Amino acid sequence: MSSLQHPEPIPTWRDRWSGDAEGAVVLDLGEQPASDLFPLPTDAAPDPRYRMRMVFSPTSGLLQLEQDPTTPEETMGVEPAALVRQADLCVADAISAGLIRPHSRVLHYPSPHGGSWRPQLEPFELDEVTEGKADLIVDVHGMMHAADQKAGFLERLGHLAEDGVMLFMIHNASAIVREGMWNALKNGHFAYYTTPALVRMADEIGLVAIGAWSYSLYNHGTTMLAFAKKGGSRGDTQAASVTALIAEETALGVLDPDRLVTSLHTSLVESVAAIREYLDQAAANGLTVAGYGAASRTAALLSSASITSDDVTMIADASAAKHGRAMPGSRIPIVSPGDLVAAKPARVLLFISDLLPEVRAAMPGVEENGGRWVVVDPIPTEIDPS
Repeated sequence: MSSLQHPEPIPTWRDRWSGDAEGAVVLDLGEQPASDLFPLPTDAAPDPRYRMRMVFSPTSGLLQLEQDPTTPEETMGVEPAALVRQADLCVADAISAGLIRPHSRVLHYPSPHGGSWRPQLEPFELDEVTEGKADLIVDVHGMMHAADQKAGFLERLGHLAEDGVMLFMIHNASAIVREGMWNALKNGHFAYYTTPALVRMADEIGLVAIGAWSYSLYNHGTTMLAFAKKGGSRGDTQAASVTALIAEETALGVLDPDRLVTSLHTSLVESVAAIREYLDQAAANGLTVAGYGAASRTAALLSSASITSDDVTMIADASAAKHGRAMPGSRIPIVSPGDLVAAKPARVLLFISDLLPEVRAAMPGVEENGGRWVVVDPIPTEIDPS
């Protein structure tokens, strides 16, 4: 039972799994620009803003985006090397567990932002299908984009063969809570799964969790869960690894709205204050600051910390489709990595910390010119030159 008074969601909100109206707002980012909008300099300003809040459902255990009135924009991202390495690890673990059988039928549910495991599965000569039954269903951050979570899960279940396996790759919300990664909340991402919540949902529709693997990615960790039909040939008992993960995450407080607020809201306040202080001090010292990573999660950070082009002159990104555009709200120009190196900034804020090894290798000129990389999450940390 919660001991705190939590704001209630909007009257029209319903749990995206159960349809229940009971819920608690555990994170409020206020008015934010659409996280997947990258306007052209000639587009009318100011950019539209929408209230962005995270709601916890005591019924399903899901953390979820309260509402999303935005229209999904064209996907412009480039898959980082970190995600490719993550896919390699996941497929290797699934093979070791005997979950991937050569020449079987596979159905993919990739993220709209990319991240399919097709290249990693190619050596197994799987028969990719788009309808009917599949022996292997691979969901790589796909279902979190479904506004109706139960309909999304049931649609996948309808394609699962009797002896099939469903592999789910999720950004683990338990790690988001543990690390206080408040800016993981963004448009188009309707559900944020913890292991207790996802396993509970699966159990309700007749699936059993037969395996769990945890990885470190994007500072807040990821988890791969394997599900099979209850009573099927793949097993009818929840794996010990799953039970252990549920116990660990429950102890963390992922089903307790009080602890969710304590972690996420406290991190929001502390992170924004630290970033603002760092940029103000950099300006006082006459340091030019640029950024790297025009990602959707970057928009909320820029907006929440009131960062403008006076603070950060430009943000570089690997996606050529974003070059010449700007970050929503702040209108900070998005440039190519080459343009960033040529500008010789004294500091480069890295908005996605897992990219540090690959961006340093790709842009040695940043440090050769006397600049330093600065990992932003959870607070700005300058990286000593290599």
